[in-house]
Amino acid sequence: MRFGILGPLEVTGAAAPADGRREASYAPQAAKLRVVLGTLLIRANEVVSVESLIDELWPDAPPRTATTTLQVYVSHLRKTLQSADPDNGREALVTRRPGYLLRVGADALDALSFEDLYRRGHRALQTSDFAAAADLHRRALALWRGPLLSDTPHGPVLEGAAVRLAEARSGALDERIRAELHLGLHRELVAELQELVAEHRMHEEFHSHLMVALYRCGRQAEALRVFTTLRQTLVEELGIEPGPSSSRLRRRILEGDPALARAGGRAAGPSAVTAGPADTTTAAGRDPGHDGPPAAVADTGDGSVAGAGGWSAALGALPAADPCFTGRTEELAELERLLRTAPAGGCVAVTGMPGSGKTALAVEAAHRVADAFPDGRLFLDLRGGAGPGLPPAAGPVLDRLVRASGGPGAAPADGAAAAPRLLLVLDGVGSETEVRPLLPVLRGAVVLLVARRVPAGLPGLRSVLLGPWRPDEAQRLVGLFTGRAGTRAGTLGAAAALDAGPGLGPDTVAEIAELCGRLPLAVRTAAAQLAARPHWTAAVLADRLRDEDGRLDVLRTGDVDVRSRLLDAYAACPDPQRRAFRLLSLLPPGRFGARQAAAALDLTEPQASAALEALADERLVAVDRDGCRLPELLRLLAVERLALEDPPEVVRAAAERVCRTYADGAAERGRVSDSGARGLVRLARTAYGAGLWALTVRLTDALAGWVPDDAEAVYALALDAARRGADRSAQARMRRSLGELAWQYRRVERAHELFSGALELAREAGDEEEAARALVGLAELRLDAGESAEAAALLEPALAALSAPGRARGRYEASRARALLALAQEGRESARAWFGECLELAGALRDQRLEVYALRSLRALSLPPRGGSGPASRAVEIRPGLWRIDPAAVPANPL
Repeated sequence: MRFGILGPLEVTGAAAPADGRREASYAPQAAKLRVVLGTLLIRANEVVSVESLIDELWPDAPPRTATTTLQVYVSHLRKTLQSADPDNGREALVTRRPGYLLRVGADALDALSFEDLYRRGHRALQTSDFAAAADLHRRALALWRGPLLSDTPHGPVLEGAAVRLAEARSGALDERIRAELHLGLHRELVAELQELVAEHRMHEEFHSHLMVALYRCGRQAEALRVFTTLRQTLVEELGIEPGPSSSRLRRRILEGDPALARAGGRAAGPSAVTAGPADTTTAAGRDPGHDGPPAAVADTGDGSVAGAGGWSAALGALPAADPCFTGRTEELAELERLLRTAPAGGCVAVTGMPGSGKTALAVEAAHRVADAFPDGRLFLDLRGGAGPGLPPAAGPVLDRLVRASGGPGAAPADGAAAAPRLLLVLDGVGSETEVRPLLPVLRGAVVLLVARRVPAGLPGLRSVLLGPWRPDEAQRLVGLFTGRAGTRAGTLGAAAALDAGPGLGPDTVAEIAELCGRLPLAVRTAAAQLAARPHWTAAVLADRLRDEDGRLDVLRTGDVDVRSRLLDAYAACPDPQRRAFRLLSLLPPGRFGARQAAAALDLTEPQASAALEALADERLVAVDRDGCRLPELLRLLAVERLALEDPPEVVRAAAERVCRTYADGAAERGRVSDSGARGLVRLARTAYGAGLWALTVRLTDALAGWVPDDAEAVYALALDAARRGADRSAQARMRRSLGELAWQYRRVERAHELFSGALELAREAGDEEEAARALVGLAELRLDAGESAEAAALLEPALAALSAPGRARGRYEASRARALLALAQEGRESARAWFGECLELAGALRDQRLEVYALRSLRALSLPPRGGSGPASRAVEIRPGLWRIDPAAVPANPL
């Protein structure tokens, strides 16, 4: 079974027809089915979320039944695939949380074949194998039958993929022509290039190729006319002149440059590899304002690649400075200091987690220290190789560097001659073994390494570690979303081109940054998403990012995929570290220590500490003096991988260990912090999902009065767990907690029902303490209704029962209610005595919130009553932060 998306959608059967006729097409006729299949094929062998598919099907307003309708579409597609391939078709489309995955072989989808041929052709061109490059690019271009999925409606995913693949198609065409010019096929190319420039009237590279081809055919005047036509088009339609490269090519043609007339010959002119302070060359040796690749490449013999357009597209040229570079003030200052003070032959490293902007920082620093390296700055990406060792582009760059340094061992033995001052930026360093063999021949350079982990073992290495942006930096990221980021005045970023509209203020941007873990790559991707979808607001983007299951799906646009970058770092780790990383996702977000990690990993604490150090070395765990944490987006990746890679029984056992450890820790500490309480809520949900009923109840009990935003749902979950575990005392506690919430929300009848049910269950279970606490709840309802006598009758037995040792929290609540009763019936002195008891009990409980409430109430009672008849004069703080306007003229709490 084969699929075709480089043109109209095609699905052909697994076996060719026996009679030799044309293969039958199984492509679905319905447009919606083609959208679903096309989206799955664009992301072949990846999970595509339900949300992404719904966005693709209904970009503007999905129907209420969108999820159900999508399931129907998937069922139809499975039947179609089974018809095309009866043996394996149905199993190719699988349900995989949080969506669907279509398994496609590398040779079964034309887009995958195109991208493979394009990559191989690009690599062949870089290594000057022009015949292979031309052949590979021809085969890649032959796969196209028209625009991507030309018979299928495009939503955001397909539109982005269409732009990306169309750009790749144009790149393959450009590189095929470039290779054929090297092979001397300029006469054969003239007609095709004339057609291309007529179709792409503002594409400077195609015009440059045509100018070179005509010049080599002896048609100098026609070549110059091509430039004139290009200039007229750009001036009339855009108000700009052709780029410097096109202008220099015109000048060379006017001068009759003989080097330009020779196919594959050496071009004249200085190399643009170096970039001193006065150098104007930008990324890849291109001139400012020119974004395209070279027109016809010729080896200059000096480690650069000279374009027939009259400029040098230097292998190893330092990329242009990023106009959207934001933040990193401290790290940039430290890196600049290290580079300026490094001796010749010294090494400096920028390390950090994936997506933290290591390369951007290194390039920015390299531009800022240009004056310290007058002999140039070079850039080499070590990830370009097909296997172990250096990439093909490394040889010419290093040869040039060695020559510029005077050759290995060129310095006098006494060290009197000063070594040339060059800076070499090595990106994508995997380990010190890639760098150590180079150091003896780089004695005249300072080497700036960019690596995820510190390449230990290099002599004299100094490093800068990058984490997420700091919170104060996140407040200043509005420019990334408006296209006005960066440190250079007047520049506009390409990540977004928005005006700061309603809702796009520092607070909203800071929330988006937090949801992205303040990871630079993720925040930039979020900004690009907002720019690509004008119908989205910042609030819509933030809302989509709040969904943890789909967050990594949102952080993908064009060929930038945050999940993929994080997966690269994960895949590079050994199996034991990957397993530990996955299991740590069971811990709640935030900081944790060796004890909690040991529970997740089923190790001793010393063993867990060693595992955490190994993960920290891989930048999958962040470690500081306060503990460890999984960076937010890495945590979400770990959650995904745990669900995909680990058996359910392993996950359940680990979840039970984690929940038990946190429940024990909460019991030891007493009242938990707000962040700790949120973690307990998350773990209670985990325990409930794993069927750990008793632990669900324990973790909810540990909240100790802390009220989460979804408190009713949390306590209702625990109540159900208590029912399933047949624990009547726990049922009584959860019903009482729900009753307190209902009372606070002024649902009095529901509160009475819940308190009464809790009292009945507690008595059936023989739980005297819980029965007494239910009586306190009923008494507060009476007191709230102005029925003081009835409230007193309920509080008396409750206070007696809660006087027993070990019942301090219940006793506190009963004393608080009794103080309010005294305030209504007996006067301020009696209330002061009961609030004094509350203060003592709060101290014993080590609960600062309750202690502050008791102190505030005592202070209010020490002040003279405030006169007046307005609401403020009759306000009573009945619980911490909860006030009641008492119909009785009771003394007011002025605070």
